[in-house]
Amino acid sequence: MKFSEMPYSRPELNKVLTAISEMTQDLRGAQDYARARDIFVKHDEYEKHINTLATLVSIRHSIDTRDEFYDAEEKFWNNSFPHIQEKQHEWTMALLESPFREEFSKEFGDIMFINAEIDLKTFSPEIIPELQKENELVQEYEALLAKSEIPFEGKIYTISQIGALKNDADDARRLAAWKAEGQWYKDNQDRLDDIYDKLVHLRDTMGKKLGFDGYTKLGYYRMQRNCYTKEDVEVFRNAVVKYLVPVADYIYKKQAERLGKTYPMSFADNALSFRSGNPAPEGDAQAILEAGRQFYDELSPETGKFFRMMLDCELLDVLSTEGKRGGGYCTEIGDYEVPFIFANFNGTSSDVETVTHEAGHAFASWKNIKRIPQSTIWPSMEACEVHSMSMEFFAWPWAELFFGKDTRKFKYSHLAGALTFIPYGTMVDHFQHLVYENPDWTPRQRHNCWKELLGVYMPWMKLDGEIPFYSDGEGWQRQHHIYSSPFYYIDYCFAQTVALGFWSKIQKDLPSAWKYYMAYTEQGGSRTFTELLSNAGLESPFDESYMRTICEEANKWLSDYDLSGIE
Repeated sequence: MKFSEMPYSRPELNKVLTAISEMTQDLRGAQDYARARDIFVKHDEYEKHINTLATLVSIRHSIDTRDEFYDAEEKFWNNSFPHIQEKQHEWTMALLESPFREEFSKEFGDIMFINAEIDLKTFSPEIIPELQKENELVQEYEALLAKSEIPFEGKIYTISQIGALKNDADDARRLAAWKAEGQWYKDNQDRLDDIYDKLVHLRDTMGKKLGFDGYTKLGYYRMQRNCYTKEDVEVFRNAVVKYLVPVADYIYKKQAERLGKTYPMSFADNALSFRSGNPAPEGDAQAILEAGRQFYDELSPETGKFFRMMLDCELLDVLSTEGKRGGGYCTEIGDYEVPFIFANFNGTSSDVETVTHEAGHAFASWKNIKRIPQSTIWPSMEACEVHSMSMEFFAWPWAELFFGKDTRKFKYSHLAGALTFIPYGTMVDHFQHLVYENPDWTPRQRHNCWKELLGVYMPWMKLDGEIPFYSDGEGWQRQHHIYSSPFYYIDYCFAQTVALGFWSKIQKDLPSAWKYYMAYTEQGGSRTFTELLSNAGLESPFDESYMRTICEEANKWLSDYDLSGIE
């Protein structure tokens, strides 16, 4: 079925709550495993259906935040989910207390029990008002960005649309675009500060109501951290500063030489990799999707079948349009057993990375879509990001389809970008830890914290006030995850570190690398992140020696790479 044909109607909340309660009571009263299993499967199907309805609303609201019908439906779900979560909490309790737990674990794996025990720590009916308000504030932030109007050169741009201009090869135009975007944030500073301040205090309150010191522990549980701790994250952070920041710093020094700029450079100059311009895809959105079809056809029979299905069923919405939410994501529509990709193409290399990155998520979902329970289709977030970030590197042998004459530029920039991203992403995580340890900070104190961390993780950024929004330490407000999904962003850093291992394998033997990828992907969400890696024979990002080795290997590749003839 095509996406446009998928029907939606709002369910009656009371009927949903009653249905879950009845299944919970039936599970508690089951006299044998066969009966308990039937109820378990029925509940999973019902939960999948409810999630499908909510997902259809979320996607369609993302595509056009101005649509009054789906805006109202989004508000309905934001208010309803905390009540549904309360009933699901009761179901989880019944499942954990079931006398047939051993039989469930034997058939469906124990990961659902590991995660269920974590989920119990994240909810109490007492925090329903905070959960509802949290959803409202995140929606307010998203709507504010989606409705952005940035005047530039006599035209009006959204935040997504002006992104391409921030990479323009002309120094003056590029700087002007950065300033125009920054000015929009400055003009909306009070509202952005207010939304975030309320979110921080709400989350701190939730943490304390659930018996924690504040939000951090709760935040880890909400992210289903089930195989590593805050201390492990700190070890990773230290390794990033020790091994990756020097490599990234070297990359930007070489970039300054190519551009004829003085190091450190401004935010606007750091955005330009080559004097002749950043690598850009050849052709429009349709050409990129067609190149994606050829790539996936030739990568493997499975990926070919998958991507053709995505195209035929209208499961990619990639054009940047008015009223469209910024960014990109992949989700699944369970009733129809398909994934969906949302993006905002803007004429930059990120358009191609969307077709590879988000499609990496989608392929993993498609491969595991029939798993029971549905919670084991996807692994935890950092494990999911391995699928996507690694798929970006698998596209390298087909890079010319996407980039033509800019292929050499792309490969260099892509690997350099992977290495330089990790310090930024790690800084996002460090910032959030400090914010939630100090929930009563003023907005200015948060901005000052970000500015101080820039000096540690991104010393190549010149903080001279040329672009006030960024140099004043306010640039974190562009990062959607900080508002909507606290403590999520470090997942990208763990995954990128693993993906660099795939990059290394691909350089040596593509078919062998693909076997490792499939060994990892075919496990779905049946294991914890570290177990998935171990089972597939992959290295852990928490291994300092691996971090050191991959940094040395990637740095050597960049140093030896032939950039002759490229301005």
